[in-house]
Amino acid sequence: MSEKMYPIPFRSLMNWILAEREKTGEVFGVHKRWIADPAKTLPIFGEKIESPFGPAAGPNSQLAQNIIAAYVAGARFFEVKTIQKMDGAELAACVPRPCILADDEGYNQEWSTELEVVQALDEYVKAWFALKIMAKVWHYGDPDGFVFNMSVGYDLEGIRGPKIDHYIESMKDASQLPVFAECRKVLTELFPEEAAFIASISPQVSHSVTLSTLHGCPPDEIERIASYLLTEKHVHTFVKCNPTILGYHDARTILDSMGYDYIVFDDHHFNEDLQWKDAVPMFERLQALADREKLQFGLKLSNTFPVDTTRGELPNDEMYMSGRSLFPLTIEMCRRISAQFGGKMKISFAGGADFFNCDKLLAAGIWPVTVATTILKPGGYNRLTQMAEKTAGMPFRPFDGTDTEAIAALSAACRTDPHHCKPVKPLPTRKSEEKVPWFDCYSAPCRGGCPIAQDIPEYLELCRKGLYNEALALITERNALPFITGTICAHRCMGKCTRNFYEDPVQIRAAKLLAAEKGIDARMASVVRPAPVPGKRAAIIGGGPTGIAAAYFLGRAGVACTIFERTGKLGGIVRHVIPAFRISDEAIDRDIALMQAYGAEVRLNTEAPSVEELHKMGYTHILYATGAWKPGKLNIPGNVRGVIGWMQERKAGANEPLGHVAVVGGGNTAMDAARVAKRGGAASVTLVYRRTRRFMPADAQELELAMQDGVDFLELAAPVKQENGALTCEKMRLGEPDASGRRSPVPTGETVELPCDLVISAVGEQVEEQVFTDNGITLSAKGRPAFCTNVPGVYAAGDALRGPATVVEGIADAARFAEAVIGAPHTYDIPAEAHPTEAEVIARKGILRAPGKACCEGERCLSCDTVCQNCVDVCPNRANVAVRLPDGRTEIVHVDKMCNECGNCTAFCPYSSEPCKDKLTLFQTTEDMDDSKNFGFCFLPDGKVRARLTTETVGDPDELPADAALLVRTIRDSYSYLYR
Repeated sequence: MSEKMYPIPFRSLMNWILAEREKTGEVFGVHKRWIADPAKTLPIFGEKIESPFGPAAGPNSQLAQNIIAAYVAGARFFEVKTIQKMDGAELAACVPRPCILADDEGYNQEWSTELEVVQALDEYVKAWFALKIMAKVWHYGDPDGFVFNMSVGYDLEGIRGPKIDHYIESMKDASQLPVFAECRKVLTELFPEEAAFIASISPQVSHSVTLSTLHGCPPDEIERIASYLLTEKHVHTFVKCNPTILGYHDARTILDSMGYDYIVFDDHHFNEDLQWKDAVPMFERLQALADREKLQFGLKLSNTFPVDTTRGELPNDEMYMSGRSLFPLTIEMCRRISAQFGGKMKISFAGGADFFNCDKLLAAGIWPVTVATTILKPGGYNRLTQMAEKTAGMPFRPFDGTDTEAIAALSAACRTDPHHCKPVKPLPTRKSEEKVPWFDCYSAPCRGGCPIAQDIPEYLELCRKGLYNEALALITERNALPFITGTICAHRCMGKCTRNFYEDPVQIRAAKLLAAEKGIDARMASVVRPAPVPGKRAAIIGGGPTGIAAAYFLGRAGVACTIFERTGKLGGIVRHVIPAFRISDEAIDRDIALMQAYGAEVRLNTEAPSVEELHKMGYTHILYATGAWKPGKLNIPGNVRGVIGWMQERKAGANEPLGHVAVVGGGNTAMDAARVAKRGGAASVTLVYRRTRRFMPADAQELELAMQDGVDFLELAAPVKQENGALTCEKMRLGEPDASGRRSPVPTGETVELPCDLVISAVGEQVEEQVFTDNGITLSAKGRPAFCTNVPGVYAAGDALRGPATVVEGIADAARFAEAVIGAPHTYDIPAEAHPTEAEVIARKGILRAPGKACCEGERCLSCDTVCQNCVDVCPNRANVAVRLPDGRTEIVHVDKMCNECGNCTAFCPYSSEPCKDKLTLFQTTEDMDDSKNFGFCFLPDGKVRARLTTETVGDPDELPADAALLVRTIRDSYSYLYR
């Protein structure tokens, strides 16, 4: 594999479109097709567009197939990729690989076409012809309903040179280009009935340009270039502005206030770039010049934003930021420009535009809008359809000014908009530790993030269909505590959800609780106690969630068991410590009732006998499921209480007055304690943590709830002592990241004080060790036993095994224990109704939709185990292709000739893999295959196939392993357009 791309000959390009459209109804993998209303258009540059947006000059407008894919999905304004005097291999050698990272805010390190300028020109002409005939023959809209906009850079000398001059003149009139004649000839052969229309296709591909300049370009150079384009090239001209025009202080303040304080940049670009005081008079002069030339002039806001590479995001020291973090900078630029020019300056927008704000931009008079980062995410080009549909319902009117008040409102609102603000905590990686397989790689990351591997897409689908009884039945195959986990589960599944790349994760936990509430009566009625299993009897020490779950799994299998619980009620820390505003006793009791329906014996107010005594009582297996009740040691002087004991007392009714409270720690228990203190009337509650909020181990939702309750935070502080109504803390700073990216706190020697009458220590809760040592159980250096201890028949689970564990981790351990007792894994069937059709799943791709009611979350679930294809969606060049095999399976093949190693597919693959390198690759030539290390194949002129799988072979496809043979034959017989 190399970064070299092959431009596809126009005949091959059209054969691909025709064959794929006939076979699947798609074009270059775009599932959605948008049909414009030819009567509804916007005028621009003396032409018209049927929708006010399209791809920005970037990876999605570099090749003909990119432009075609965007058009099919609804784009009608195409800012084709920037060209400059440096091009082709010379430029490609300057671009580090990978060069794109778009998993959150976007970053890139490429800036203009990697083709030679003459190749880029050919690509745009080919796309021009393809769009014309597609509009005419397949009725996508008016063949004249779209506009191509050139993008050139970066200095006057280069733009005036013969290479760029030929490009501009040829885009203005392509009639003398060989590719123009070739395209006309090919289309006439393919569509002879349209010969007259094809002959009439205009050679005027573009007579407008967006000027892009490098950082540090002097104002007089910008003005000279724009003046040259207006007067000598006589093209409508927009000048692209850099966000640095805002000034360092304002840009830094905006990003810091929105959670992007970790993005690093200094002021040198701000000092070297175009300044506001120079920009305003220059734009006034250029507007006057354009008016004299009877041309349109405007500003393109904005260019990408240069920032430092500090976390290994991409190779090289600097990269360009885009996407949602660029939006607040760009819209603030819009506000200032609109106000300065009284709404009379035409503004084209790029910088974090997406479905959620495109209508607001259009309503404010800002158009055309171009996008990049949003269509580099899952859904890809398909996202454009939703934008087209949304804006199509709005009034279209010629430019009559920008609405400064509306823009100001947009600028203000985005500062607190969750679609643009960074979450309080970064989301965890969505990747599994597994490598992507060559075949059957569709995978649901949510299931991989769940310790019990819950059938999440399936029960969401059942909920979507209103089959709550069936959904709960499926949930309880693996999950013994649907009410508890439906209420307080740490929901790691949601951190893995592919929807995070769209807007917000599917509300999996809420859907589970809904299924539990609606399905519990039927579930209880369906309980049938199995025949007792002879010779097996289990003792469970501890009646918390882990113990309850173990009793459920054993009872369901017919194994007799007894829970020994030292308190008067089951539920453990969840019942006795976690506050009632987080989970009710009723929810806990309903899970207990389900467990007891299978016949487990419960002994309350009973200390467990020793292991020896339990064996004498006939118990063959013993599980320690004791909770982490022992407080951790904070080791500072003063009024310090352990969090578990303090919260237990508060929940039991203690209501001593609270003064100023400090909670030390950053986990979920710390958040609970802080909220309990706040709701208990404390004069103030401050959560003290050695790192920043971003590094707190608490779930993001629990952290946000604490913030909503008014808890204060003292970050980068380590407590030293509490005395005289104050807590003294040493200020910390974050050191350099370690190999995992985690930054350790480093003492500074400075101190800070805060009012404090009580310190609650929420650090390092533990399980009492004596219960293990008294029974001869060996402990690790951390004071924990193994799952299967050194004492025969004795096991540990949950907190007893892990230290403080989540409820669902305890359930996973309980299921593992039950399997050890039973001697076989639990098996079950998933109802057919739990699987959506492939068409239903594909219809959800590219649709941004914020969470709603829990009953509707199945509509948002992308059912990744039915259709994944993230690597297909996000490849701007369409180099990852979904191939339908005769047996009904859909497999992914990587097409080498279309890949430039941008790396975008890597971020979105749910496996720890790079699809562009790790999926089977179709090579165009044997030379390409020799240049690559990828496993794959290419077709030889004699009809044989050369394959590199475990070993390299040449022969008939049937000689390959079965799956590979089927894939190769299918491509040869049904997808030959991929390589011909």
